[in-house]
Amino acid sequence: MGSGSSHTGARLVGTKLLWIGIWLAFMSAPVKDLADGHHTPWATALGTLGLLVFVGSYLVLLFRHTSKALDPFRVRSALAFLWALAVLLSLTFGTPWLVLFVYVSVSVGATLPMRTARWLIPAVTAVLVGIGLTGDHPREIITALVFPALLGGFAMSGVRQMIRTTIQLREARATVAQLAANEERLRLARDLHDLLGHSLSLITLKSELAGRMLPDHPEQAAAQVADIEQVSRQALVDVRSAVTGYRRPTLPGELAGARTALAAAGITADIPAEAPEDLSEKAEEVLAWALREAVTNVVRHSGADRCTVTLAPRQTLDGRVLELTVADNGRGATGTTRGNGLTGMTERLASVDGTLITRATDPRSGKGFTTVLSVPLESGLGSGE
Repeated sequence: MGSGSSHTGARLVGTKLLWIGIWLAFMSAPVKDLADGHHTPWATALGTLGLLVFVGSYLVLLFRHTSKALDPFRVRSALAFLWALAVLLSLTFGTPWLVLFVYVSVSVGATLPMRTARWLIPAVTAVLVGIGLTGDHPREIITALVFPALLGGFAMSGVRQMIRTTIQLREARATVAQLAANEERLRLARDLHDLLGHSLSLITLKSELAGRMLPDHPEQAAAQVADIEQVSRQALVDVRSAVTGYRRPTLPGELAGARTALAAAGITADIPAEAPEDLSEKAEEVLAWALREAVTNVVRHSGADRCTVTLAPRQTLDGRVLELTVADNGRGATGTTRGNGLTGMTERLASVDGTLITRATDPRSGKGFTTVLSVPLESGLGSGE
């Protein structure tokens, strides 16, 4: 789980750096201008320093802001600094440095809300054109820079909106999960109250009654104590039955858990969203346990980067069955003997007349591992309780 999370985090950072740094391809023009030696040593040194400061400010602003949104004052101050530095360097060093306005436009799109960016991006582009037209700059270069400035700004604005939507979706999922947990706690509290409230009240009442009957009426007190024992035993049975129900895994719950576990391990998962409803309670429990074990094996031992889970009814000579298949593209079986996990699956499935088959996902190469589990769909066959 830890390695999967770190892998996912590194991948997100890499994706972010790609989106932020892709525009650095345009920086070749000012770099080439400095390298050609057209300027004095002092001008070259100052230009290099200015370019480094500009690029560093650009990268820090976008990376920091996309990791954790900065306050509006810092964002506007950083954008104003980039804008002023772009104007100064382009006026000082000429045509190749007009490309800095593309970065200003990208920064605007990536950090400001759409309602502000939609007019500020054209404004940055207009400044680029204005500075280009006031100097002795080739018109084709100015025209060539207008499209990247507009496209880069609005593209990054779209990416920013997509990132914000993704964050909101994650927060919404976390909220739904928290609400579900709260609802489950409330349900547990209600069930325990319904199960134990009456029994405990009755035990308390009879205990007080037995206490008052002693020592004058020992026979009646003994009868009350016998009633207390009977009520407490029944309460214990009810609690055990309730706890067994809480602990019983369900197929929809295990499908959701498999999706989370595989994603955390960095494994691309293809998992059905729903499970059939015409399963007996015992058959569903067995299949849920087997699915958990199969997915655990994929995460821990397979070395796979893709896993597919399918649920499909199938007609056999013995009747209709539900077939659960867990297939990965990993290294395949590492030995000829079954481990405890597969042995436990087989024993559980046998209690509901189910079957277990294992094979290589790709028979020709022997790569990958596929587990096929079948349980009867007819509720009458799930009689292993």
